[in-house]
Amino acid sequence: MMSRWKIVTAAAALLAGSSVLSGGLSAQAQTLKVVMHSDVKIVDPIWTTAYIVRNHGYMIYDTLFALDEKGDVKPQMVDSFTESPDKLTYKFTLRDGLLWHDGKPVTAEDCIASIKRWSARDSIGQKLATFIDTMTADDAKSFTVKLKSPTGLLLSGLGKPSSNVPFMMPKRVADTDANTQISEFIGSGPFVLKTDEWKPGDKIVYTKFKDYKPRAEPASGLAGGKVAKLDRIEWLAISDQQQAVNALLAGEIDMIEQPSFDLIPLLKSDKSIKLIDYNPLGLQYTLRPNHTLKPFDNPKVRQALTYALNQKDFLDAVIGNPDYYKVCKALFPCGSTLSSEKGMDGLLESNFKKSQELLKEAGYDGTPVVLLQSTDLQSLTNLAPVAKQLMEKGGFKVDMQSSDWQTVVARRVRKTPVTDGGWNAMLTSWVSADIMNPVMAGFLNASCDKAGFGWPCDAEMEKLRDDFAREPDIAKQKLIAEAVQARWRETVTHVHLGQYYVPIATRGNISGILSAAAPVFWNVEKK
Repeated sequence: MMSRWKIVTAAAALLAGSSVLSGGLSAQAQTLKVVMHSDVKIVDPIWTTAYIVRNHGYMIYDTLFALDEKGDVKPQMVDSFTESPDKLTYKFTLRDGLLWHDGKPVTAEDCIASIKRWSARDSIGQKLATFIDTMTADDAKSFTVKLKSPTGLLLSGLGKPSSNVPFMMPKRVADTDANTQISEFIGSGPFVLKTDEWKPGDKIVYTKFKDYKPRAEPASGLAGGKVAKLDRIEWLAISDQQQAVNALLAGEIDMIEQPSFDLIPLLKSDKSIKLIDYNPLGLQYTLRPNHTLKPFDNPKVRQALTYALNQKDFLDAVIGNPDYYKVCKALFPCGSTLSSEKGMDGLLESNFKKSQELLKEAGYDGTPVVLLQSTDLQSLTNLAPVAKQLMEKGGFKVDMQSSDWQTVVARRVRKTPVTDGGWNAMLTSWVSADIMNPVMAGFLNASCDKAGFGWPCDAEMEKLRDDFAREPDIAKQKLIAEAVQARWRETVTHVHLGQYYVPIATRGNISGILSAAAPVFWNVEKK
């Protein structure tokens, strides 16, 4: 997928924008100024799946395991581990020298508490928890996990690359109820959050954790040596994409995480800019209905969505250029092992007549559907207007309510009636690495109140996800994945709206960006 974008370099970029920071070029070489896809107002990566919070998590926290560039699970905070012959007992030993940002050592008890909090919220974590019998600390640096029955979820879960990531936190923090946001932000990762400089709506600042001891091997994906080569990283809250691009072209900032697609030609035309595809599997757009409120508590109404909507209209409205998107009816991303379009005939083709028929059968009374729109996240802003138009043609009445993305993130976890701040449907996107199989895919979690926002409740889907978790054979896993897709057609946990790909834009003097499921800032250099 790297050939999708031309990477342009220029030696002259070494001198561009050298007056941006006080202190001249040497100061600039130590500080990276970045415009991320969203402002940071929530900083608990277990409480929410929002990717800006996941990205924040990778700055200050570390993980027990991680995926390398090839997608293999590798030890990260773990130094060594053993697996019993019956695959029921795992013993883990932490690396030497792991410290929290307050200088205290990382302990096995911290890790156990962190796993418990993560598993209370995350899709894989919740399923993994049903397999775990006990977790006990053997000493300060070692702990044992005993399973009730074998599963491949333990290591893959602890190495999950994206939301929710099982980040390790001090026990006193991890003991916070998973449904309550944490109030202390102490990690053991390569960067420290500067809480005194965090100003929501302006910027969030991270500095190098000088006592962090990276692994010896080279960085690869999210694994390997997390070497912080920058002293300071500033994420600037600039919602106006034209303003952000102008700042990048002028050398006033160093990077834009998700440049607007309509401005990419402008960036390509400047030889001082590089466009880098760090995530070759891309992302998938999704509409999520709230299963707990009318009308989407009725499966026929949810099925109507699969007929009213089509992927191309969404992709054209947001991306525009087919070079950056792919119409893909497969529930699991095209290009992945479990991808299949079996059973998808007739869906996602804007068959408005069929949608209207289903709504009539369901007894839909025309009550307006409250559809949330994010106005400040360019990769999402145009989705809701398209959804509104297609849904209305399909027989729905739609009340589109607009706000910034952080307000949507806070509102989508509310189960209250729409008259009291609740919602019926919202749109978001998933990194492909999050939705590669039925257990990983958070929106396929149909465990009722334990499921993620939207809260689908379907015992048959949960049984299929259990079957997948227990099945080691890839051929049989594919059959289960197809059965999940068939069940999805009936229960419609969500509606997938196509794949897309977005590059990072940087100045020519930035290097070391890793290919991974999330944008990370260790290994990055500024010359």
